[in-house]
Amino acid sequence: MLFDMDGTLVDSEKLWDVALQELAAVYGGTLSEAARTAIIGTSMAVSMRIVHDDLGQPERDPQVSADWINARILELFRDGLRWRPGALALLRAVRAAGIPTALVTSSTRPLVEVALDTLGRDSFDAVVCGDEVEAAKPHPEPYLTAARLLGVPIERCVAIEDSPTGVASALAAGAAVLAVPAEVPLPPADGVHQLESLTAADLELLSALLGERPA
Repeated sequence: MLFDMDGTLVDSEKLWDVALQELAAVYGGTLSEAARTAIIGTSMAVSMRIVHDDLGQPERDPQVSADWINARILELFRDGLRWRPGALALLRAVRAAGIPTALVTSSTRPLVEVALDTLGRDSFDAVVCGDEVEAAKPHPEPYLTAARLLGVPIERCVAIEDSPTGVASALAAGAAVLAVPAEVPLPPADGVHQLESLTAADLELLSALLGERPA
């Protein structure tokens, strides 16, 4: 099992909203809704380019902005993260069944370390962060890396995602994909099973998703 984090397991996208709008205000502007939507699921480098372009300030240093965002998000994460509906129950069921499990996120390791205080450090056999791969989502590398760390063929993995970027990454890697939209709608796509909430997901469904694939 391969779980995305932001918007999939925890309702952290709203915290990113806060930090991104605060950064925009520091730069004397307001982030547009279109830019905020485009950022969801992307790497920090891509996110900062979107912010700068949206504010009409492409000359800004993306690393300076990323450092500001990371510091602010750390503060917000430490105040507590809320689970997405059904996420904790599904994660517990997966772990109780002894299924190899990885967290695959675009967030950086320092943020993930804080998030693991909520998620549980024993909830995952492997953790792949956005700053630990050469190519971030939507590239397949994060999910391929997670499958390799688990020692499971990617074709026998189910990836759970909430964003178009994450879904694209998981599909490109070759995983079965369960999509649960959070902040943005997801268009229907071949190879993607979509639910409104993880409250409707269980081990039987996950097994069925793999059962639909060639052995």
